[in-house]
Amino acid sequence: MPKEQKYTRKTDRIYIAPFEVALHNQPEDCWVSFLGKVFNLTKLVQEFKNTDLVKPILAFAGKDVSQWFDERNGDIRYFINPVTGCRVPFCPNGPIPHVGLPTPSSDWKPVLLPWWKDDERYFVGPLTKRVRPINIINMLIGTNVTINVCCEDTITRIMERYSIFNEDASSYTWRFDNRNLDMFKTLEENGIFDERDDYTHAGLPQSLYTPAIYIYYNDDMKHYLPDSSDEGDIL
Repeated sequence: MPKEQKYTRKTDRIYIAPFEVALHNQPEDCWVSFLGKVFNLTKLVQEFKNTDLVKPILAFAGKDVSQWFDERNGDIRYFINPVTGCRVPFCPNGPIPHVGLPTPSSDWKPVLLPWWKDDERYFVGPLTKRVRPINIINMLIGTNVTINVCCEDTITRIMERYSIFNEDASSYTWRFDNRNLDMFKTLEENGIFDERDDYTHAGLPQSLYTPAIYIYYNDDMKHYLPDSSDEGDIL
């Protein structure tokens, strides 16, 4: 399968869609999302691979685990144990690494920085707030491709996503409504709004209309070879 070409700047924030997280669902490649963040827990899985603590993580590999955490403070959720009356961690799918034990134990080793707060080691990027479809119509060859993108994606980032269908995506001028798009702005910042909620409120299918971006090929001579035998014909 063709790979994405890289066009975004190093300073650009890359948002991740749930369908991208879902691809990383194996012990040797394990991502999860929670509270708007995406973490790569592959190292954590390897560290605890011989324990039962890793089972809930593997069960939810490639999925969202926000139900484990308190959105008010980003910490693990707690509840009052009805037997002891103590405040203890709440793990609805079983104990996970770095969570304290419900009862005192000499086996417990406190952790200064639990994995869900260790952005430096595990954080991959922010999770998109919403995925939206967009049509991209190549005016040179007449193809129409519909792709899902993050609502925070700039046109440059969308161009990267589209590059698996067209390696020369950067050789095109990207236009909507008879005007060139600002490549470093999002769809909404370029006036391409997501109207699916309006369709739903009106009792219409969300697929009724998907905005289309038209791309026009620029003859940028990218593939011109200086030593070509036809060099004399190109001035």
